[in-house]
Amino acid sequence: MAHRVNWFEIPVVDLARATRFYESVLSTTLKVEDFHGTRIAVFTRKQEGDVTGALVQAPYAKPSLEGSRVFLDAGADLDGALGRVAKAGGKVLVEKTSVGPMGSFAVFQDTEGNAVALHAHASPR
Repeated sequence: MAHRVNWFEIPVVDLARATRFYESVLSTTLKVEDFHGTRIAVFTRKQEGDVTGALVQAPYAKPSLEGSRVFLDAGADLDGALGRVAKAGGKVLVEKTSVGPMGSFAVFQDTEGNAVALHAHASPR
């Protein structure tokens, strides 16, 4: 087992709006598909073996600022991603915060009302 986490879901009310938000903030493309009758937008893997997940629009999935928190990889551009949050319709809740040799993180509220974090590894010296 390479990872303890093997899938994550971020609940959304409006899949199209949320997809645009995450594509903008992370400068990526999500793959929208139907998964057994549920509309989802899947985060693409950067490389084989990466953990991934999806935005999910379903009756059982309710956006919230409370509860479990997903930390998404901001790559080498945490500042750039944070700068795109408000422009995409979100709100920064916790500004960029150093966690020493583990890098930095920040928390934002997405267009659906979820609190989601971004993480960037520390630059190699």
